[in-house]
Amino acid sequence: MFIGEVYKVQVGKSDFYVDLLFYNLGLHCLVAFEMKSDQFKPEHLGQLNSYLEVLDRDVKRQLNPSFGILLCKDKDSEVVEYTLSSSLSPTMVEECQMQFPDKKLLQQKLH
Repeated sequence: MFIGEVYKVQVGKSDFYVDLLFYNLGLHCLVAFEMKSDQFKPEHLGQLNSYLEVLDRDVKRQLNPSFGILLCKDKDSEVVEYTLSSSLSPTMVEECQMQFPDKKLLQQKLH
């Protein structure tokens, strides 16, 4: 298993790809990141929940339940609230800026 990069899961004869998969040492669980370049849609959560189910059934072994983080370009908080209200999986939805910090600022932080 390669952690920290795209991770392929197979269900039946279909392949699916988790954008990023990490292992959290403190929580002893897998953390799946799904990144979307558009506004949050309820089907994004369905996709992530499917990935979490596969990870928990077929990959995690002796670990705690997996959880997911969905990063979207934008979100309508009301749509997110309605979508998450009945979700049983621990999932977070957050807006993500696809912009790098200033080059000089990065150089300062690295030195």
